[in-house]
Amino acid sequence: MTDHLYRSVSLGSNPTDAAQAAALQAATKRSRRSFIALGLAVLASIGGWRWLLERPVVGGIPRPFRQVLDFNGRLTQIDYQSMRLAPEFTKGNARSPRANGSVGIDDQNFDATTWQLLVQDYGSSGRTQKFTLAELQALPRTEMTTELKCIEGWSVIVNWAGVRFSDFLGHYPLATRSRQPILNPNQPPADAAPYVGLVTPDEAYYVGLEMSSALHPQTLLCYEMNGQPLTQEHGAPLRLVTPLKYGIKHLKRIGIISFADTRPKDYWAERGYDWYAGH
Repeated sequence: MTDHLYRSVSLGSNPTDAAQAAALQAATKRSRRSFIALGLAVLASIGGWRWLLERPVVGGIPRPFRQVLDFNGRLTQIDYQSMRLAPEFTKGNARSPRANGSVGIDDQNFDATTWQLLVQDYGSSGRTQKFTLAELQALPRTEMTTELKCIEGWSVIVNWAGVRFSDFLGHYPLATRSRQPILNPNQPPADAAPYVGLVTPDEAYYVGLEMSSALHPQTLLCYEMNGQPLTQEHGAPLRLVTPLKYGIKHLKRIGIISFADTRPKDYWAERGYDWYAGH
């Protein structure tokens, strides 16, 4: 009797066991199909990735990626032209940001007391004007508390103070061929430079801005952070703050400002990031 029962179970004569066996067989077939489908997907992904990597490189990355970044950049330009403002907060929410990155500011012998800002005059080929921190501080002071967003994913609210880039160019006629000051940032003269380049004194770090971003009312030549003069690690004596762009554009320790007809070079754009870096 025992042997008979054993043979019956082994042959799947029990309806419940038969159903389980059928389910197991179906699951096995599904697993095989899934494995095959997964394998095909992996092969397709590898093939697609290989295709991308074989595309011509533009600006340090394969062309399809560059086209996506450039499309995002065009959307960013539209945003800036509409003069969208970054949200502002109360000073009580301000905190000290991380001192991310030391490229361009790691000179241990740098003396902030002898620093001067060099500005290459767009209206006069080869002419350079020099400005001290005191001259910049004599211009109208602007204070704002905005969110600094890092491309790495973190953000922090910071209180900034300095002179608006637009106020600087409104006082000093440096960005037009006719040497007119830019009195209306929303409607700069037709002969104003379309781009601005900013470089650290040692020229190790550099960023480019479209003029509409430079003239944005929240773009500052900043000399104070959270009520105190900038520290060395945060770009003393003068840094760029432009809160509608990621921190990679907020160049620390500005040494040289120039104006250009074509897009200036940009440290992180050369390494595959979006040139506009807006958010």
